[in-house]
Amino acid sequence: MLRGTSISEIGLWRREVRATLLLAYPLILTNLAQATIHATDVVLLGWVGPRALAAGALGVNLFNACLIFGTGLVTASAPMMARELGRFRHSVRDVRRTVRQAMWAAVAVAIPCWMFLWQAASILLFLGQEPDLAAEAALFVRAVMWGLLPYFFYLILRSFISALEKPIWSLIVGGVAVIFNAGLNYCLIFGAFGFPALGLLGAGIGSALSNLLMFVGLAVVVVRHRSFRRYRLFGRFWRADWERFREIWRLGLPIAVTLFMEVSIFNAAVFLMGLISTAALAAHAIAIQIAALSFMVPLGLAQAVTVRVGLAAGRRDPAGIARAGWTSFALGEGFMALMALLMLTAPYLLVHGFLDETDPRNAEVITLAVSFLAVAALFQIVDGAQAVGAGMLRGLHDTTVPMIYAALGYWVIGLGSGVALAFGLGWGGIGIWTGLALGLAVVAVLMVTRWMRRDALGLTSR
Repeated sequence: MLRGTSISEIGLWRREVRATLLLAYPLILTNLAQATIHATDVVLLGWVGPRALAAGALGVNLFNACLIFGTGLVTASAPMMARELGRFRHSVRDVRRTVRQAMWAAVAVAIPCWMFLWQAASILLFLGQEPDLAAEAALFVRAVMWGLLPYFFYLILRSFISALEKPIWSLIVGGVAVIFNAGLNYCLIFGAFGFPALGLLGAGIGSALSNLLMFVGLAVVVVRHRSFRRYRLFGRFWRADWERFREIWRLGLPIAVTLFMEVSIFNAAVFLMGLISTAALAAHAIAIQIAALSFMVPLGLAQAVTVRVGLAAGRRDPAGIARAGWTSFALGEGFMALMALLMLTAPYLLVHGFLDETDPRNAEVITLAVSFLAVAALFQIVDGAQAVGAGMLRGLHDTTVPMIYAALGYWVIGLGSGVALAFGLGWGGIGIWTGLALGLAVVAVLMVTRWMRRDALGLTSR
């Protein structure tokens, strides 16, 4: 009897691993596609020169602060749809309400973001950046910011098809956008094939149009594909549903604040690097892009586990909740361990993809980037743990306490120790990266501990 029970339990875990991987891999590749769009900008600007790369880094990080906040808000649609589909597999009206009101919320957050980003030059000057770099970065920001709303709409549609466990279409659309972005940005930055050479402005225009392409492409899919069109997602778009709108904000605002604090601590690191030197800023831009590409895997698993946990929660299945959570956690930690090993053993290989090592202007930047990657390797494990841990808790609609954890870990411990090490002890850029690692470690421990106490806290019975 015991042996039969054990075999049955192993079978359930195997099915969970398979279901998680089938859901996660398109999400991971889609995240990589989106990250590749910005990484392509960094690579192309690196070909222009270290100064263009530094200005682009300032612009990208200011833009990303708004992008990530809005992303967190609309992410609330994923666990809401997953839990509903866990309760009633063929639910249509409730899912449609969530999609529509998530789009309303996207519009509501995009407008103030546009107003904020339009003042990019003044904001960067206020943060102590060089006037010339601030002006160049503002050119990029004033173009790329118009891609915010299309990208939010794309994310909502991606959450919809992911809740239905058919995310492959987001991968297809994202792959097309990567190719489109690389080609268009090359033409607009360098003036190839008869296009005007617009430099940073061209990079912003290309990325904004790529985000628009992603939304339009996925919108066509959900309207025409037989698995999705019965939901009629865009019908009566202007019909108000204030109860659902408030629910999006209640669940999504803590997610938005959590993600904003996580990303903004990295943005703050960019501005602190700018206070050290232009070379440190350029090196940080390279190292953070490499770390960001690595992070796309646990981020995809976090998005998948939110759906898997949400479905199990909707079924009132505590054992299924546990399997869903720990499966994604193990997969994420295994991958990040491999990435840490790669960063430690082959840093020059990674860095040389961004800069020409034969150009003497890049020597200092390459040396600094390699040293930053050594620290980045050390926080891969905790970065993956906090990302997947947050996704596990979101599946249970637990978002407010994780937001408090993020504030403590990122801004009190991470930023405080980073500034102290960088400027107080004279560690420079290495001190900032060490502070980031400490902040991520604290958040990871708190997230996983809360997950382990989910039954005692009543999270699984909501």
